[in-house]
Amino acid sequence: MISLTSTDPTRLDVDAVVVGVHAQGTSLVPAGADWLPAELARQITQDGARLGITGAVDEVRRLPGTGLRAATLVVTGLGDGPLDPATPAGAELLRRASGAATRELAGLSSVAIALPAPDADAVAAIAEGALLGAYGFGRYHVQDAPVERVEVVTAAARDKAAKAALARAEVLAAAVHGTRDLVNTAPNDLYPAAFADAAKAAVKASGAKGLKVTVLDEKALAAGGYGGLVGVGQGSARPPRLVKVTYSPAKAAGHVALVGKGITFDSGGISIKPAAGMEAMKSDMAGAAAVLHTVVAAAQLGLRVAVTGWLCLAENMPSGTAQRPSDVITIRGGKTVEVLNTDAEGRLVMADGLVAAVEEKPDLVVDIATLTGAQVVALGHRVSAVMGTDAARAELVDAAHGAGEQFWPMPLPADLRAGLKSKVADLANIGDRFGGMLTAGIFLQEFVGTTPWAHLDVAGPAFNERTAFGYTPVGGTGVGVRTLLRLLEQRAS
Repeated sequence: MISLTSTDPTRLDVDAVVVGVHAQGTSLVPAGADWLPAELARQITQDGARLGITGAVDEVRRLPGTGLRAATLVVTGLGDGPLDPATPAGAELLRRASGAATRELAGLSSVAIALPAPDADAVAAIAEGALLGAYGFGRYHVQDAPVERVEVVTAAARDKAAKAALARAEVLAAAVHGTRDLVNTAPNDLYPAAFADAAKAAVKASGAKGLKVTVLDEKALAAGGYGGLVGVGQGSARPPRLVKVTYSPAKAAGHVALVGKGITFDSGGISIKPAAGMEAMKSDMAGAAAVLHTVVAAAQLGLRVAVTGWLCLAENMPSGTAQRPSDVITIRGGKTVEVLNTDAEGRLVMADGLVAAVEEKPDLVVDIATLTGAQVVALGHRVSAVMGTDAARAELVDAAHGAGEQFWPMPLPADLRAGLKSKVADLANIGDRFGGMLTAGIFLQEFVGTTPWAHLDVAGPAFNERTAFGYTPVGGTGVGVRTLLRLLEQRAS
């Protein structure tokens, strides 16, 4: 639960009060905290270095709540000052500082966030960060419960725009949490049919109007010519699914299609992956999870834009029925693909989804996929890639910038298309070793025709195998949801 309050933080009946601190030269400065009791202010500004406080981003320190009703004062770092909450960079610092605090305070019941919140935009950033940081996945073991109650301290507590920002933050956080939950679920519990059931459950639980779910099973996929999904899924005892989630509001301003890769576990198939690190391949469905919860969030917010989500679900396993290197499959629409490597399977299921999406003539198609290891090599574990038609790519980068996610524009060089030539089919599913992320994008480009299109490769950022930071936990991150939702909001306005 999250709420706004204009009450003096010293009088709030909570377990902890959070204050931001930034470094200014060799000094530490509490941000917008004139209310701090003198003893606490002195501890930060004069004794901070001795206490180990630096003001660095992601730093969280606890002090006794001297002069507060709360037992604890929590200091969260805002980096080098001064802070400007009106800029995207300043908003992200607020988001990250509040998220780091609530993440570190798991096990407490109630927390007040007293970061600089002069207006609705700042309230939005703080609330988003606090809710995103207050996440836990306890399905398989007992852990500290996330903070249950958050109060955001702001003079704008009665402002309608601030209240609307808070309500949006709750919807957004629920969408990110739902995506994280799916990514974190073990693959023996989340397989294509189970994912389809989860989509139905999410739509029903949302209570939103205008939502509908359609599921194609393996028989319908074969009859419909979805050769990518059928081919990738044929090695598993748990067959593939294509889930269509539609949001159809009255008087829609346009139509956007979202296509998500949903490989519920990727062993590599016959071209099997090395054992080391294969456990992370439960996250190869992060794109489909993001699409599902973005569509649900758009409906909950009542956006005036039609959205169709396509969840391309399969389990890539080796067996006597699995597709082989040198098999030729036919993607929906008729293009043939020679499968040279069964571990380049994501692009095959996405090709089916893209063709299905384009058939409905949307104004824009965006796909999101944990598609290539080359993305991690190129951009690391925290920056995602955007490719596609020029205007669509720019629109996605702008949406990501406003949402506080890191997406970097990448090209689709025409010369790499030659690497996808096949002697027996329209194209091969892999090309040259170098530029693999771009080659995968060029492969997908073959299936969108002239439709405006953007491709998001989130292979590294979708699953955090390292340490938690800011509002980002270990495991599923929910990357892409904030960017996609902002894109839809901009299209609906």
